[in-house]
Amino acid sequence: MRAVITVIGKDTVGILAKVSAVCAKHQANIVEVTQSVLQDMFAMIMLVDISKINKEFSVMADELTHLGEEMNLSIHTMHEDIFNSMHRI
Repeated sequence: MRAVITVIGKDTVGILAKVSAVCAKHQANIVEVTQSVLQDMFAMIMLVDISKINKEFSVMADELTHLGEEMNLSIHTMHEDIFNSMHRI
């Protein structure tokens, strides 16, 4: 099982490190990551293996959302099944 994490907002030091730390805390393995900085705007997409996470997926997703609020970023965490369903229509 995998999840897609998107992060968008003003570029600041430590965004990748803090998002990665939450993933590591929950034993979610980062499979792929792409990021871009356009002037002062940061955009990142992560593909994360959640097959061995140590808590419910919703707990990790809520923690990432809260991190986004603290850092003034938009962080969305979506289970791969939902992501795939949205793109089959």
